[in-house]
Amino acid sequence: MSTFGALNTAYRGLSAAQQAMDLAGQNIDNVGTDGYTRQRIDQSAIGPAARTGLGATGPQVGQGVSVDRIERIGNALLDASVRGTASSAGYTAQRSAAYQSVETALQEPGANGVSAQLQSFWAAWQDVANQPGEPAPAAALLQSGNQIASKLSSGYAALNDQWSATYSDAKGMVSSLNDASRQVATLNKSIRSTLAAGGSANELIDARNRLTETIASLAGGTVREEADGTATVFLGGNAIVSGDAARAVQLTGAATMADTSSSAPGLVWADRPSVAVGLEGGTIAGALSVLAPAGGQGASGVYATAAAQYNALATTLATAVNAVHSAGQTTSGASGGPFFALNPAVPAAQGLTVVPSDASGIATGAQGVGALDGSNADAIAQLGTRTSSPDSQWSAFVTATGSASKVAQQQEGLAETAAANAKQAQASGASVSLDEENTNLLASQHAYQAAARVMSAIDQALDTLINHTGTVGL
Repeated sequence: MSTFGALNTAYRGLSAAQQAMDLAGQNIDNVGTDGYTRQRIDQSAIGPAARTGLGATGPQVGQGVSVDRIERIGNALLDASVRGTASSAGYTAQRSAAYQSVETALQEPGANGVSAQLQSFWAAWQDVANQPGEPAPAAALLQSGNQIASKLSSGYAALNDQWSATYSDAKGMVSSLNDASRQVATLNKSIRSTLAAGGSANELIDARNRLTETIASLAGGTVREEADGTATVFLGGNAIVSGDAARAVQLTGAATMADTSSSAPGLVWADRPSVAVGLEGGTIAGALSVLAPAGGQGASGVYATAAAQYNALATTLATAVNAVHSAGQTTSGASGGPFFALNPAVPAAQGLTVVPSDASGIATGAQGVGALDGSNADAIAQLGTRTSSPDSQWSAFVTATGSASKVAQQQEGLAETAAANAKQAQASGASVSLDEENTNLLASQHAYQAAARVMSAIDQALDTLINHTGTVGL
């Protein structure tokens, strides 16, 4: 190697050390940056130049060091685990939140719950049975009947409001999903062109990874890295992002809880509305599951299922009370009519009303017994003790809801723990260690100083060769 070649070798070492110091600074600067993956320089030794001719013999010294690339220390398997657990955590969190909101609306057990109001209603009938025709107990009964009708109506309305709020959240999630998909497609284009030009796209890949985590949290899905550096994102086997192109999705089906019986809310491809998006998890899938039509406990349709129980209770209560009340007579001897009325134009829970307006309309006694007979009112008071009473029907629903809510919360806790563990495992391999970077910085600094010293020595040798050759003895 010539002296000038040795100067170039020293420069390569100087340049490599400089890049190593710059990279250590980059890692240190981003120690607190969310989603940043640490980087390191991948370098290799440059062999000696090929020599030809008769004098091409003997060992040759290499030509220094080559910085081949700046490597991103990521782990595709850990990244996939983070996306998978984020998908599960998003789904279970939505269902757990829905069940907890239903439990809050039920107010059970408690003085303001339906169970307590049913007990007060039956007790009011017992008071009327003990004092037929008296205005005070009759007024208390009518008030209790109106209160339970109001409670059922307000409970149904609360569930309807929760359904609407969740639907609005779902629309926002879909918008976020479409936005994240477009951003991934844009980053794919930038990453592909950067890599094709020989540049480093590590920060762009970090940004894309954060977005694919967002997509997984919203809708599940899987990611496949392509040879050109782009990432293809799949939902249910169909690509939502491929290269620099992204497909939009949109909500379809019922937009109100009342419409869920005929058309459940769903997610379809915007360019092919007849094709449903195969969701594998995520908050959107969780939201759609709680927005679904009424079903059994533990199944889909948390809000509609609870609302259906309010309707069923209103119907059962009206049917049971009316059946006995219609068979009796008032204190004036008139035949008893229905105590409750149901408006068929609205849901039963919102259409329940009390028919009598005062004591004269309450059928307290049995037919033909006498004005002071309270046996019919007593029979109604005993309805709450039957095996198939409205109370037992409501109690079974409350118990089932509480059990389903507990299971949903346990599943949420397990999913969150798994997601946290996956995130921690990812961070343990990809996050920046200040101790390690300070060590690398110190080593790079020493390498830079040594390369600079080599360059100075070669410069002095060249100075002697060029400027002092032939001056010996002068």
